[in-house]
Amino acid sequence: MINLKMNEAARKNNINRCRDKNIIYPTFEQMKNPNKIPKSVERRLKDIGLWDLNPLNLFRITWKNEPKGFGGGFNGVNYLEFPSELTGVEARIIALVGKWFPTGAHKVGATYGCLAPALVTGNFDSTWQKAVWPSTGNYCRGGAFNSALLGCESIAILPEEMSKERFEWLRGLAGEVIATPGCESNVKEIFDKCWELKRERKDVKIFNQFEEFGNYLWHYEVTGNALLEVFEKSFNKKGNVAGYISATGSGGTIAAGDFLKQKFPQMKIVASEALQCPTLLLNGYGGHRIEGIGDKHVPWIHNVRNTDMVIAIDDQDCIELIRLFNEDAGKDYLTSSGVDSEIVSKLNFIGISGASNLLSAIKFAKYYELKEDDIVFTILTDSMDLYGSRLQELNDKNGKYQRDDAIKAFNKNLLGANISSMLELNYYDRKRIHNLKYFTWIEQQQKSLDELNAQWYDYPNYWQQIQSKAAEIDKLINEFNTEAGLL
Repeated sequence: MINLKMNEAARKNNINRCRDKNIIYPTFEQMKNPNKIPKSVERRLKDIGLWDLNPLNLFRITWKNEPKGFGGGFNGVNYLEFPSELTGVEARIIALVGKWFPTGAHKVGATYGCLAPALVTGNFDSTWQKAVWPSTGNYCRGGAFNSALLGCESIAILPEEMSKERFEWLRGLAGEVIATPGCESNVKEIFDKCWELKRERKDVKIFNQFEEFGNYLWHYEVTGNALLEVFEKSFNKKGNVAGYISATGSGGTIAAGDFLKQKFPQMKIVASEALQCPTLLLNGYGGHRIEGIGDKHVPWIHNVRNTDMVIAIDDQDCIELIRLFNEDAGKDYLTSSGVDSEIVSKLNFIGISGASNLLSAIKFAKYYELKEDDIVFTILTDSMDLYGSRLQELNDKNGKYQRDDAIKAFNKNLLGANISSMLELNYYDRKRIHNLKYFTWIEQQQKSLDELNAQWYDYPNYWQQIQSKAAEIDKLINEFNTEAGLL
């Protein structure tokens, strides 16, 4: 699970490193509630850009950053509601916006959830070890960023077919960048590289998002509470929380559904994946273009027994949507079709995986025939700021985007979304998916069979033990900061 045993020598090294570099660690409580951040820190953030390599930007690991690139403070949760004129459904589809995190993606939070406990306990020594961040994109970006802020060296690993923006940015930040063969779905190749590094080098510690429960815990605690706050404060607790939709990805973001379902037991947790690689839907395989949701396996940290539905999305539909949302002809057509111009101006908040989540939410609403009092939550993990080269590639390949393209995309992919490639999970459907973990995690990654069985048979106790760790980690962070003497 999350190792909180102490290595006092390494912990002391980390304290000295923080003292030398003036690094203060935020707590989970402060990431949920930035009003608890020291006022001295908040004042100093007024002179710091959102993406600056300044340790104070650790305090911007929250869904509540003021939406500006420089000097922002904190406000309510950043979210976007998609109107019926866009979605074609009566249900209220609400998405948290990841654009306003440092690095432009919410994965910076998940990586902190993995790295901070290891540093404050001394299970990672920042003075000589390198943090390895295996990922299909945003996780290694967040890991490299946080490593720099926390005074650590880093190694980023990601598939060679990821977007040009990812590689260019990483090469200016991570100590090493390793490109593995394949595309979004080629996760095993990333794992293989991690094993190679562990065999050949003594100075590395692997923070594998697919197995690190700090990833699960950060989303359960921080993303889950952000969703609840939107419902309670922005919607005055009115409406029926019908579902939470998330790409399975690493199994982290979907953990916010575990938090929500404890508050709203009637709701459903929906796992979304690419139709071209229907791992959960059909035990399938393949390659796809929905960047950020690596697959062909079931993540160790995915609480499958609490997942109610699987939806597979055609990656071509996502590609067509990002053009609709970002090309001038597409935006003009949406406005002329009755979509509010302010909403249209914010559709660039949706990255490729966000388009997949939006389509999944629409299909979910249609499947259950949801009405205007029903609320469906989902996540925009990043924005099109990270995929500009993809738009250029599409224009080079297909020609300039025209109004006819927009008409087709809007009516086929949004208004015409159907309920194909969906599966309501019964007990044995869930168990089938859970059993797939064996082949990746027991046979390949040397996990414990007893722990695999505990995930299923010691349910919900196994997962509740992880969910309860935030307060303990916060206590360790506060003690660490006190010893460093910087508050």
